[in-house]
Amino acid sequence: MSAVLCLVAGALCFYVIVYYGVFRGARCSSSVKLNGKTAIVTGSNTGIGKATALDLAKRGARVILACRNKDKAEAAAVDIRTESGNNQVVFMHLDLASFKSVRSFAETFLKTEPRLDILINNAGVMGLGHTEDGFGMAFGVNHLGHFLLTNLLLEQLQQCGPSRVVTVSALLHRFGRADFPLLASKNNSVSSQSTWHNVQAYCDSKLCNVLFTRELANRLEGTGVTCYSVHPGVVTTELCRSMSLWQQLLLMPLAKLFFLDPEGGSQTTLHCALQEGLEPLSGRYFSNCTLQQVGAKGRDDGLAKKLWEVSERLTRLT
Repeated sequence: MSAVLCLVAGALCFYVIVYYGVFRGARCSSSVKLNGKTAIVTGSNTGIGKATALDLAKRGARVILACRNKDKAEAAAVDIRTESGNNQVVFMHLDLASFKSVRSFAETFLKTEPRLDILINNAGVMGLGHTEDGFGMAFGVNHLGHFLLTNLLLEQLQQCGPSRVVTVSALLHRFGRADFPLLASKNNSVSSQSTWHNVQAYCDSKLCNVLFTRELANRLEGTGVTCYSVHPGVVTTELCRSMSLWQQLLLMPLAKLFFLDPEGGSQTTLHCALQEGLEPLSGRYFSNCTLQQVGAKGRDDGLAKKLWEVSERLTRLT
């Protein structure tokens, strides 16, 4: 029995060391207060987005929960207002799978809100089907929706500078492809149950997030707006809710043992939104609250510029 207890104790100690040394990740150390500032967080009714919105609310910001699901978002707003003691937390409807909805959100926001200091492009999907405008869901929501939203709000961000845009990407951007004819095709929707096709489409969209941030920084150089892309870590969220039941059951034990919780996953986003002195690093990629190198395709300025031009055409900005 003593040998078994020693084995269990050893395994527990090993887990604690690995979890806190490797998986738990760094914490945002900024003590910045945000009274009088306004932030938008997309996909903030749950997961990383909700944790990010809560932290910003605790710092005194007016926080806009930009979400598709009204009931979940209003419930999240109540939770955040209660926990933070900040009543300036409000829901505004935004469906990133619809250009019409993105434009409506931006129009309403600009009419009703006098300032915007922080834009957190947090929402993300990995799933089947296509957007209202006919694009693959991952590309349409994760990239095109946020691309359009950011551009429609840029003037407000510039007027309130210094301001920041943080776009949540992922380490999986390294496996992404910038196949523009495929991405732009309205037939590029994941219609099968293939996990691989789901993952590849997600990787492609995350590469787009990195390239978008790089080109945005180039275009905003000399203004008061800076931007960053982040890998939040491996986090237990609802992102994989489109997976089959058996896949979720297989993933669950690993998630419980080793994945970050949403609060842990929000730390790098908060670091890039709040940490003083990051302005010279605009356009760069962060993970674990530190500057990281992106994959080779993510450093290609020509690719970033081409993606921007294609995205302008697809979202009808030009």
